[in-house]
Amino acid sequence: MSYAILKAIHVGAATLSGLRFFARGLGVLAHAPWIRTRVACSIPHVVDTVLLTSALALAWTLHVSPLATPWLGAKLVGLFAYIGLGLVAPRFGRSNAVRGTAWITALLVFGYIVSVAIANDPRGLFAPERWELRIGLRVLAAAAGGG
Repeated sequence: MSYAILKAIHVGAATLSGLRFFARGLGVLAHAPWIRTRVACSIPHVVDTVLLTSALALAWTLHVSPLATPWLGAKLVGLFAYIGLGLVAPRFGRSNAVRGTAWITALLVFGYIVSVAIANDPRGLFAPERWELRIGLRVLAAAAGGG
């Protein structure tokens, strides 16, 4: 499978995972009954399996390791934090305040992971020179009709 297809699958799965987590957090805080349905409980496993499989395939295709590639290591550390906070938000938080705080913090960590992926830098959003270069290249490509 080509790099472009793997990346599209990975980005799509990451987007679905983030949107699902956002919606589930709102549902948990609102005590919505839909969060306990079979579909709501099953979809995350499918999406996250596709996300993890595509991540491993991308790492294999690019011949990168989280131990040798700092930005990939930062994404992995962020992922562990996101998972931990994601467990507290809907399940282990004893009050809406704890669940809400864990949910917001997990969303911030998710944003950090995305920014690291875009910048290919462990500083993520705080690596402005990488953002300027990538955004500038995308603007040039779009202006040239290259997408």
